[in-house]
Amino acid sequence: MKNTALSKTHEALGAKMVPFAGYNMPVSYEGVNIEHETVRTGVGVFDVSHMGEFLIGGPKALDLIQKVCSNDASKIAIGKAQYSCLPNETGGIVDDLIIYKIKEEQYLLVVNADNIDKDWEHISKYNEEFGAEMRNISGDYSLLAIQGPKAVEAMQKLTSVDLSALKLYTFEVSDFAGIPHVIISATGYTGSGGFEIYCKNEEVQQIWDKVFEAGADFGIKPIGLAARDTLRLEMGYCLYGNDIDDTTSPLETGLGWITKFTKDFVNSEALAKQKEAGPKRKLIAFELTEKGIPRQGYAIVDKDGNTIGNVTSGTMSPSLSKGIGLGFVPIEISDAGTAIFIQIRKNAVPATIVKLPFYKG
Repeated sequence: MKNTALSKTHEALGAKMVPFAGYNMPVSYEGVNIEHETVRTGVGVFDVSHMGEFLIGGPKALDLIQKVCSNDASKIAIGKAQYSCLPNETGGIVDDLIIYKIKEEQYLLVVNADNIDKDWEHISKYNEEFGAEMRNISGDYSLLAIQGPKAVEAMQKLTSVDLSALKLYTFEVSDFAGIPHVIISATGYTGSGGFEIYCKNEEVQQIWDKVFEAGADFGIKPIGLAARDTLRLEMGYCLYGNDIDDTTSPLETGLGWITKFTKDFVNSEALAKQKEAGPKRKLIAFELTEKGIPRQGYAIVDKDGNTIGNVTSGTMSPSLSKGIGLGFVPIEISDAGTAIFIQIRKNAVPATIVKLPFYKG
């Protein structure tokens, strides 16, 4: 079990620690509902240093990224980031990721913790053709997500960057909390605004301490992975291993917007055919109309009790106080407003397909 540079800090704060993606991670401190509300209305901090980081550089860096990623990375300017995915050869997804253009011929790829080795092998396989410079720096860097509507005001005193001017999916490499060169990125996984801070492992304790000093007047709190999951699900953001995986196509999962057929990429020909024919199933969002909590793996059934799909993510929404979830159903019954049922133990609990996001802010 690996530790992040802050594991002892979380333990000292009384965090409930659990194994996650091979790391000892804080799942909660005070409780998921309190932590969720903190991020929705104030400011909270997640240690997500288990995430993976790859540096791709050199004259062929963009060519390699264009080959392995579904989105069009040629559109990324320096100081901008882009959400994308790595398609596999059989119609599924190796991983979803964020691509940062640090400077000409240098990109940072941020991948999911569970997939670091798999992603590295997949990209390396295609790099045999291109010969780009690849460095796996996952073990050397830490990542803090400072999220919530008060993040800008609370953190402004820690940096010379005008945080209010940082637009979504842009970043600056600048000073933060007394450290001269960190990535301050207007990204996150909560839908409530804020930043993600990339720094070296030996710098993260100082940054953590100064972030909590600066945020004290704003009610800042540490937030665990349980609230990270409820926050992302209220926005309908996909979680790798639940809603997307090696068997789900980007077109089935609502990721057609990051699948650009203006270039050649891994399995693009087959995915283009799927787009033309139309996928047979779709990832939908649903709300329960009666009491119940949907969970991953529960069956989605029709009014006659026939199984028509499965829940990929589900929870009791802290913001909406109702059961919400994502799941796959046949395309012909995927329209918003369609009535479905979630099989929760012996009960078929009624639900309605809705448009995302669940939480409108």
